[in-house]
Amino acid sequence: MHRHIIYIINPISGAGAKQELTQQIEKATREQKIPFQLFPSVASGDYTFLIPIIQEQKITDVVIAGGDGTVSQVVNSLMECPVNFGIIPCGSGNGLAYTAKIPKQPLKALEVIFAGRSSAIDGFYINDQFGCMLCGLGFDAKVAHDFSRQPKRGLTSYIKQVVKSFFSATIYSFEISINSKSFKTEAYFISVANSNQFGNNFTIAPEASLTDGLLDIVIVTNQSRLAVLLELFKQVRGKNKLQTRAIGEKKKGILYFQTEKLEIRNLSSAPLHIDGDPAETPDKLKIAVKKKCFRLIQP
Repeated sequence: MHRHIIYIINPISGAGAKQELTQQIEKATREQKIPFQLFPSVASGDYTFLIPIIQEQKITDVVIAGGDGTVSQVVNSLMECPVNFGIIPCGSGNGLAYTAKIPKQPLKALEVIFAGRSSAIDGFYINDQFGCMLCGLGFDAKVAHDFSRQPKRGLTSYIKQVVKSFFSATIYSFEISINSKSFKTEAYFISVANSNQFGNNFTIAPEASLTDGLLDIVIVTNQSRLAVLLELFKQVRGKNKLQTRAIGEKKKGILYFQTEKLEIRNLSSAPLHIDGDPAETPDKLKIAVKKKCFRLIQP
């Protein structure tokens, strides 16, 4: 099959030098004798302007050099097109890429893209907004909102923001509805995960899969900060087992379960992030998986 690639490069994601990355992409793709075009990411997140180009020029692959937020925006705009999506991870977290075992080094990521092996994976919707990787309410969203205002990007800046926010973390109130059953909980944060991690190989949902048609829900309930650290350590090590019955009866520790859909009443107006990007905070969220909705190039 003849391939034709569109690259979308986010000039501000992560902390690396994008001019060097662009040169690497151009050189490596020319060596493969694959036609390609380069586009910068757009602030609006709307990439539907590429649809006529994809149709007229028979584009086969859309490759995003950026973070999880840019990946979500591009996929949301173009997933009805018959293209494969690739990732060159250069965001602050790169949770989707790491979950899919895509290497962080640009040349190795390009090797994966040139090999061209793709498979269909899940996404999800939060009300009418699309996500690829993970959304969160509460502490991690507060970090995302604060981090977005920092002049410097990258992992070091993110870790500093996490530490700073941890000692002033707020408890939020939520009501969770699943399969016509509801329960209330006080929590530091709720993560709704399609991929198994926040990013940077920090595994928040060890049992999550990109292809199982399920969302992994992680609720870190109200407890001492020391207990939070201990429970999170157990969670990332995979020691907290999935709950399959009586979800909501456990009042302390971490609630961890899977579902295709759920509703969350955001009783304390906890902040929201979608794939690491700050989002407006709704009072009610309807969240549902969208099964095998786009094809991702993976090793």
